[in-house]
Amino acid sequence: MPSALLAGLTSILALVFAVALIDQWRERRHTFQLIWAIGMLLYGLGAGFEALGETMGWNAALVRGWFVTGVATPAWLGLGTAFLLNRTRFGYSYGALIAFGALLALAVGRRYADAGTVPLIVLLVGLGFALAIAIETYFQNERWPTIGAAAVVAASLAELVVAGTLPLRAAAEAATTHNLAATASLMPDPARVLALPLTVPGGLALLVGAIFSIYVFMPKKRVLAYSLDPGQKGDEFLFNLLIAPVAILVNLVASVPGAAQALVTGRIHSRVPATILIAIGAFIPTFTDSLDQWAAAGRFFGVVFLFVGFLVSIEAFQELRIPFTSIRLAPSRHERVPVEH
Repeated sequence: MPSALLAGLTSILALVFAVALIDQWRERRHTFQLIWAIGMLLYGLGAGFEALGETMGWNAALVRGWFVTGVATPAWLGLGTAFLLNRTRFGYSYGALIAFGALLALAVGRRYADAGTVPLIVLLVGLGFALAIAIETYFQNERWPTIGAAAVVAASLAELVVAGTLPLRAAAEAATTHNLAATASLMPDPARVLALPLTVPGGLALLVGAIFSIYVFMPKKRVLAYSLDPGQKGDEFLFNLLIAPVAILVNLVASVPGAAQALVTGRIHSRVPATILIAIGAFIPTFTDSLDQWAAAGRFFGVVFLFVGFLVSIEAFQELRIPFTSIRLAPSRHERVPVEH
């Protein structure tokens, strides 16, 4: 199937998905639905730019638009996951991922001679946001994702300004390939540096958030005990914070047989299969974007898995209906499986 057709189908599906999420947000007012809608809107716009470029020929405006929407999409989808998990201690992981993205920008930025002070600015600002998120999580403030939102908005706007105004390194029409990796080589150095704190933390937040969400909502078998209660002594808290990732992973693996049985018998929380599908959909494009022959197909199957994953989640879609109408495609759904903490 031609890449232009695949990109067009991807754009249509993503935009329809965004409209459905906005409709659900209008009814239920869950912030994560609105954030995910923005992410899917960016996904659809990026695929639309690609379809136009492949059909009518690429130009500077299409390349800039495709790059900006492409690098911002995972950031906004990952932010939606943060808002979904705002009542948990996922804030520690999200803050750590922002810090990792900032450190990566500094390390990689040294290879870009024209990046100037952008890598250092990204590092300082990113570490500041990461520390603020960790502090708010420690004090069990459920508003810690708003700090993450400020970071994503700031990085997205900075990328939009830099990528949209600085001159490209080469003529867009001269590019022989049009995957994100090849497009990045056309962008000015500051834009390439700013892409890292958007794509890396956002993409990893989807994966880590999916694993964390699966762990929280699946039937658990606790092999290793840990506690992130802020009321414990400082040294005990730091020790538990360090062992928590290992304990969660070990307990997750130990719980898989029981969770599989619960899935087969229909006794599992809908968020478990939903997050598995969402994680698959988020990372298919990650592995295919550097392959010209598979890039468009990867983005198409990515949005398909994302769409199905969100539809499976009762928390995201309690009602399946034609957006902005009262025409229901299925009866209202309710979660029947209690959450095991």
